[in-house]
Amino acid sequence: MRRAAWAGLAGTTLELYDFVIYGTASALIFSTLFFPNISPAAGLLASFSAYAVGFAARPLGGLFFSRYGDRLGRKWVLVATLMLMGGATLAIGLLPTYAQVGLIAPALLVVCRFLQGFGAGAEQAGAATLLTETARTGRRGLLASLVMTGAALGTALGAVAWILVQLLPKDDLMSWGWRLVFLSSVLVMIAGMIIRRKLNESPVFQELKEQHTEPRRPVGETLRRGRKPLLLVVFMTVGVSAQSYTYQVFMASYLVSSVGVDPTFVPKVLLIGAICGGIAAVGFGALSDRFGRKPVYSAILSALVVLPAPSFIALNTGSTAAIVVTIIVGFVLAGQGAVAVTMSYFPELFGNRYRYAGVTLGREIAAVLGGGFAPLICAALVTAFGGSWVPVAVYMSAMMLLSLVAARLAPETRGRDLAVPEDATAQGLTRSAR
Repeated sequence: MRRAAWAGLAGTTLELYDFVIYGTASALIFSTLFFPNISPAAGLLASFSAYAVGFAARPLGGLFFSRYGDRLGRKWVLVATLMLMGGATLAIGLLPTYAQVGLIAPALLVVCRFLQGFGAGAEQAGAATLLTETARTGRRGLLASLVMTGAALGTALGAVAWILVQLLPKDDLMSWGWRLVFLSSVLVMIAGMIIRRKLNESPVFQELKEQHTEPRRPVGETLRRGRKPLLLVVFMTVGVSAQSYTYQVFMASYLVSSVGVDPTFVPKVLLIGAICGGIAAVGFGALSDRFGRKPVYSAILSALVVLPAPSFIALNTGSTAAIVVTIIVGFVLAGQGAVAVTMSYFPELFGNRYRYAGVTLGREIAAVLGGGFAPLICAALVTAFGGSWVPVAVYMSAMMLLSLVAARLAPETRGRDLAVPEDATAQGLTRSAR
């Protein structure tokens, strides 16, 4: 169980490290390096569009890898996704810029971003499935929440990397310093590979393998038999994903372009938010073991429905303390806390035959609709409405309201038997789930 916990933590650390360093680069420097011949606002939109490509690739990667996660096992899929994510991030650090090769540069950036997202498509869902199936009843929420602690660690490491390179003179940062951030991902990748190669399969999958009952077409089974939990996962995730990446990515650019914050302050506040979010993830996971997945998740989402407007009011004061508190609350609730509960909640919604496929497809479809386009949509709204933050806050609240409604329709799953083939939506609640 400890080895599974370390394996899940290591992979999501790399995933979020990759995504955060890319998202920060999109907000701060990629519009200059790869899209220099357009206005700053258009360059930011182009940069966030390339960022969105990674999310568009995630359901494709989830679709591809989930076929093997339910047939061949969780372990080797997690090894493959780790290598693909790390390799794509490493390649970004070696890319030529627009000044060197012209239009080829942004094209190559989009390709690398696509591969990065393709590998990430089955990462968190796979780690959550393995940890949930490995943990004993009554501790699933706590153990599975470590996936989001790994995500927070990746965010923190990404912030530290940017803090360090921003100490360089600006010319050095723009010429070669930014490359060091992406090349450093190889260290996280090697550590994750060492841990994951020693990983054991989950007891639930081992039982399926011994009984020769693993599905031949897990994706097809999910679409035929698991549509209800699949749709629940999509809608329960879409709002959380939108707010999470708005806080982690869009607000970095908003603080610089609209509030006038020093760019060197952004990674520092992201670091503080990530640390607090990682601690909160474990706390919310433990609370879901104590009080149930549904009430804890619903309470977090209710708070997130009303949070966006106060967040922007606080950011626009320009106060350092107000900005730090706002980012911390965003990370604690949207960035890590809510998602930490779903790390056990979503696997418990599905039966044992297509659990990996169901969780992966549901989360990654929502990631495209929510997180992938959120920074782009927010940037476009600010541009279209003359710099006003009000449309962005309305968008964030509306998306979160969708997730809250879906959460209220979902069943409670705490303590559910994970070895049964039926979905939680298709059977009565067990005594422990009640």
